[in-house]
Amino acid sequence: ETFAGSAEFRQANMPTTQQEKAEIGKTMTAVRSNMQKPKYNHPVCIKGNVLLHAHLLRKTEGLSEKMQGDLKNMLRLSNSLVDAMISVCQHQDWVSTACNIIEFGQHIVQAVWTKDSSLLQLPYFTPEEVKHAEKGKKGPIKTVAQYRDLDDDDKKGMANFTDDQKKDVLSCLNKVIPDISVETKVFVDDDEDDKVYEGDLCTVRVTLTRNNVEEGEKAGLVHAPLFPFPKQEAWWVILGTAEGKIISIEKVTDPARVVNHNIKFLAPRTGGYEFDLFVKSNAYLGLDQQLKVNLTTLDNSALPEYKIHPDDAELDEEPTLFEEMMNANVEEDSDSDDDDDDDDSDDEDNAGPAIREMSAAEKKKEELRKARKAAAGGDDDSDDDSDVEEVYTEK
Repeated sequence: ETFAGSAEFRQANMPTTQQEKAEIGKTMTAVRSNMQKPKYNHPVCIKGNVLLHAHLLRKTEGLSEKMQGDLKNMLRLSNSLVDAMISVCQHQDWVSTACNIIEFGQHIVQAVWTKDSSLLQLPYFTPEEVKHAEKGKKGPIKTVAQYRDLDDDDKKGMANFTDDQKKDVLSCLNKVIPDISVETKVFVDDDEDDKVYEGDLCTVRVTLTRNNVEEGEKAGLVHAPLFPFPKQEAWWVILGTAEGKIISIEKVTDPARVVNHNIKFLAPRTGGYEFDLFVKSNAYLGLDQQLKVNLTTLDNSALPEYKIHPDDAELDEEPTLFEEMMNANVEEDSDSDDDDDDDDSDDEDNAGPAIREMSAAEKKKEELRKARKAAAGGDDDSDDDSDVEEVYTEK
């Protein structure tokens, strides 16, 4: 319902006619047995939810052209929406939820219901063939990877297939559907030993090897006949703590036969740790792998004291390139200021004595000064400032 109610679908999935509403009701009846009780009654959510169930249950043959177009639009945007949902999980450190969303994306690409067998990804396989194929001679077969690992003579479910159909199934198993092996290594860059100390920037190198891809070749497009758009094979690599917190989650899109993916993080406190590593396909069911990554961090106080070489210490006293550039600019500015001072002094020497006529304001001030002086020299008891006031008012 969260996926069906995305903003990207709200305009296209809004029912506009009674005929469309009736078709939604008819399709809901066909898929109702696999639907949980809806939490949202908004028409957009209901229609999107019904279309998505019809796709996962492979019951789209009765949809009208418009409804098929709306479903195709949802599938076209599914890749980006699944990636966005995984990004939310990354910000919230939800390992389990992120894994569930990746698997949800696998089901969308392969058009396989969440409780159905991954063997339905194979060409010509229906629930009837799956029922026979799961009864292996050496035990029950639950994933497509287990079915692939059987000898061809032990693979059940193809008794009614033609020779060409059998060849198609075997070709898909051996050449198209990925067969990967995963190896891990923990180390610290530039260290001579494999020891990791508290606070080190350690690296977990995850090596993916596509065993059914020849040297020099690359992985191709995903085999998904019911997904109407091309999709490139990729792998989600997730490293999480035992408490279910995400350390790293990234999609590895390199199609090469051997791919090295490095996860870097600071080594935790001294002690032993066990992390969970998940390698999950972006498109195929039944191929995911989960491994344990062990890390032992040592006390960094045991490390030898770092001593600076005398030559390196002298380099700290040398000016940096930026400082040299700034000093050069300061010297240039100083030289230009000296030149300006010399020019000013020359101008003063050549100018001679400055003689100019007093301005009107300066004359007024001079008259005022003289008037005050005269008043001070007259009768000391006199408070008559008429002369002064007269000069002031003329100003």
